[in-house]
Amino acid sequence: MSLLCLAPITVFSQFEEVGPIMGNPHLQMKAKQKQVRANAGTFDSTFIYTSDTLGLPFFDEFSTNKFQVYEAGISDIDSSQTIYRCLDLTNSPLPLTIAYSSQQTYRITVDVANSSTVQTELDTIQIKMGDLSSYPVTYITTDVYPPYTIYDTLDFVNDEDTVWMVSPDIFQDSATQLFTTIDSAELIWLDDYAYHNYSMAVDPWSLGVVTFDGLDENGFPYFLGSTITNYADFLTSKPIDMAAVSVSDSVYFSFLYQAEGYCDPPESIDSLVLEFYAKDLDQWNRIWSTEGVALAEFEHVHIPVVNTDYFKKGFQFRFKNYGGLSGSLDHFHIDYVNLRELSGYQDTIIRDLAFSYPLYTLLDEFTSVPWDHYKNNFTDKMSSNVQVVVRNSSNAPQIELDGTTEIKYNSVNEGNFVLRENLLNNGDLNYLPMTTYYSFHDFSGADVIASPSGDRFDETKLGLTQEFELASYATSTTDNSYTINDSTFTKQEFVNYYSYDDGTAEQAYGPTGEQSMLAIQYTPYEDDSLIGAMIHFVPTVNDVSNNLFLLTVWDDNGGEPGNVIYEDDIFFPRQPNYEYDRNIFTTYYTIDTQKVAVNGTFYIGWRQFDAERLGVGLDKNIVNNDKTFYSTDFGNSWNSSSITGSVMIRPIFSTSYDVVLGLEEEKTEKVDPTKALIYPNPTSNSVSVRMENGVYEGAEVFNIQGVKVLETESSAIDLSNQPNGVYFFRVNGYPETYKVIKH
Repeated sequence: MSLLCLAPITVFSQFEEVGPIMGNPHLQMKAKQKQVRANAGTFDSTFIYTSDTLGLPFFDEFSTNKFQVYEAGISDIDSSQTIYRCLDLTNSPLPLTIAYSSQQTYRITVDVANSSTVQTELDTIQIKMGDLSSYPVTYITTDVYPPYTIYDTLDFVNDEDTVWMVSPDIFQDSATQLFTTIDSAELIWLDDYAYHNYSMAVDPWSLGVVTFDGLDENGFPYFLGSTITNYADFLTSKPIDMAAVSVSDSVYFSFLYQAEGYCDPPESIDSLVLEFYAKDLDQWNRIWSTEGVALAEFEHVHIPVVNTDYFKKGFQFRFKNYGGLSGSLDHFHIDYVNLRELSGYQDTIIRDLAFSYPLYTLLDEFTSVPWDHYKNNFTDKMSSNVQVVVRNSSNAPQIELDGTTEIKYNSVNEGNFVLRENLLNNGDLNYLPMTTYYSFHDFSGADVIASPSGDRFDETKLGLTQEFELASYATSTTDNSYTINDSTFTKQEFVNYYSYDDGTAEQAYGPTGEQSMLAIQYTPYEDDSLIGAMIHFVPTVNDVSNNLFLLTVWDDNGGEPGNVIYEDDIFFPRQPNYEYDRNIFTTYYTIDTQKVAVNGTFYIGWRQFDAERLGVGLDKNIVNNDKTFYSTDFGNSWNSSSITGSVMIRPIFSTSYDVVLGLEEEKTEKVDPTKALIYPNPTSNSVSVRMENGVYEGAEVFNIQGVKVLETESSAIDLSNQPNGVYFFRVNGYPETYKVIKH
């Protein structure tokens, strides 16, 4: 089986495609620092945790992260045990000064008179040796030898000579194992191999799911570059006291699951598995499993617990997935995990009205804009189309109520907006049973319920950047079993860039074909100067980090990219960079942080050299593919993307934030208005050069590899002997580079 089989690519047209992600930057940037050990290679100064035991009910709808955190420090030590590497046969530690050799050592007797030498083995010593790399330590009785050689010369009146080894290989060592007890009943899962998130499932029943794939807890593949399939993520409960109930108490276990979501569909050989732990037998037993399928709605699983082996203190359960180990592949998602007593076969209803997704932005079109631009143009910038997604999971209607959204600054409420009940439920009389509602709300005026100063983000605040908190609430008058997911909290950031995305990529996107171009449309709040772009490249099926591209900016031509107003120098191309640090975007500044003036709508992206998709992050939760354009014929024609989502390319503007970035004000230079006109372009044979307001003094022609192929003083340049492709013309005496296509 090839890697491609494990990581299928979805082709939407001949020249654009998406594929799975081979890593999770959000986890990678939060990856735990490896525990520092006093002695490398040992368990010295590490903790062993004893978990607390939970009671029934056990419930998690994943609106918050309830994974146990392991961050014990010196003050948290309950006890410790110092283990020694070397013991005598009575299990007592040997002195710290003791040392031995694992090789036989000798007593050598030299008879000078007879010219003879006798070598006698020194006595073997038996000790117990342990391996301090892991706890508990297992000891093995081992033969060792004195760490020296004795020389005795006969016929000389002198003492024996003892020659000690410089570095004997067996010596006493120790490691201290630390112990602590977990006491956090609000954190109910022992491990975090699976991924808690708010974006990867399609139409979840509430905020948050846990996702299973082929990435570990730090967001890296379990087995990079392999075609191996095996068990990958585990999600294990803390011990549960089931001794307090019995089979007669009608204990049931239920949960929701979905395959694929916005991610990679699991194949039929892949699976999601549920296991129960029988403590007295020290045995995990398979209770339920399902094989991989294409995207479908969440399904409800409801299982009675009837085996008496599980009614013990220390019962546990766990989910695990079987699939590809080489990346973010073969996805399953779970929600509403519930283990409770006094249930029944008919108890399959989840009485809950909940948000399904966070509110991503209150701004019109964008998820972020430069703070300078907002301050100067705050009027009519609040969205008239804020999307809210809620679900009534009950089997009965729920009576609607108005919801609210608040703008907060440093936790102080500064603005209120109404989520009108007749919009939240799409005009239905009530929230209908088992229904997900997508609604859109006008925060530009119609739904404001605040004073005039509180109907927007406060533009009078000082600072180079700003961050506001968004809090939204929705509920009903009917019985609602779970209230925690009746609210959602997000942040609205203002820095120096525009963005359409929510910061999380579900897939890797890009056009394909040599010299293909990708352009993302932006219409900023004001005319200003670009200084670069933030691009979120994600590792995907093939490593393309050595491929080349040129950062490019176009003006507008009737709703699609027009003329190139900036492009990197052909001799200084860029490469995709995968970020695994605090900032998951790579910043690509223009050459020498050149300021590129943009007036109105513009487009920013790249021209790539190679045919392979470069793999920019695609946010599937916010749909802006009408802003995504690609070209495969050198920009002569453009196509609008048919792949839903937002491409994660963010244009950076020159603002007052430049001082933080250490960017100096660019000196104004006189611009030479002289231009060269090279035609026809494209050409199949030759081109002519005509100067506007200048004198032509010859030109140089370079191919796509940067090799000079022609140098001429003629204004008629013959390309008939050159292969088809892209060529770059430099007119003598002028700095501009002109691109010409021969076909």
